[in-house]
Amino acid sequence: MKAAAEVSNSQRNRRSLKAKKKELYFTMTNMAPKAKTMLRFAKMLIPQRNLSFNPRQSALLILDMQKYFFDSSSHAFIPSAPAIVANISRLYEEYVRIKLPVIFTRHLNTTQDAGLLASWWKELIRESDPLSVIIPDLRHENQIVIKKSRYDAFMDSSLHEVLKKRNVKQLVIGGVMANVCCESTARSAFQKGYEVFFLVDGTAAYNERFHMASLLNLGFGFAELALTEDICKSIIELHEK
Repeated sequence: MKAAAEVSNSQRNRRSLKAKKKELYFTMTNMAPKAKTMLRFAKMLIPQRNLSFNPRQSALLILDMQKYFFDSSSHAFIPSAPAIVANISRLYEEYVRIKLPVIFTRHLNTTQDAGLLASWWKELIRESDPLSVIIPDLRHENQIVIKKSRYDAFMDSSLHEVLKKRNVKQLVIGGVMANVCCESTARSAFQKGYEVFFLVDGTAAYNERFHMASLLNLGFGFAELALTEDICKSIIELHEK
């Protein structure tokens, strides 16, 4: 009887974990307090770096804001992703307003360039897929859009050259997924000498645990964790000088 009960409990736990693989932890109404709580918790556990943000030396890097992750009919839909759109849009508008560089990425694959992504995920984001386009909420027509084929936006792309050409020293990173492409790109940026500001409330993952894990990892060794309002405030102050 005891063994049967343990098996039953184990099955229930597995079902519970599976159900929580995706969760709605960010909403339009809870975003601000939730993100501040996540940031406060992370800062309790990581060294305090307190990098000084200099908008004039920065670029905004918006990763993979594609319908593939935002359309609820897609198997890759991120429930909390729609809630970050307003913050990404606000920051994007501030950067454009004072003519600071904004770079979008669009993740696309072919069978030839997918590498292990093909066997890992089974399905590729192909350019012919209508869901592969950047969501219309972000008016990106006049901005740089870099196509990437790996988690790390620097890998096999022109991103590093584009940033060097514009004398960028700092990167503000937002987009999806927080724990996959955003984290991979933030780590790579640090290794290439960029100071990284990672948006707590401008990134999203399948669930809060994935997101929190990225914040802890990045905050410990690779990035300054930031809130959209603080980055925007710095840009506005610069513009008013």
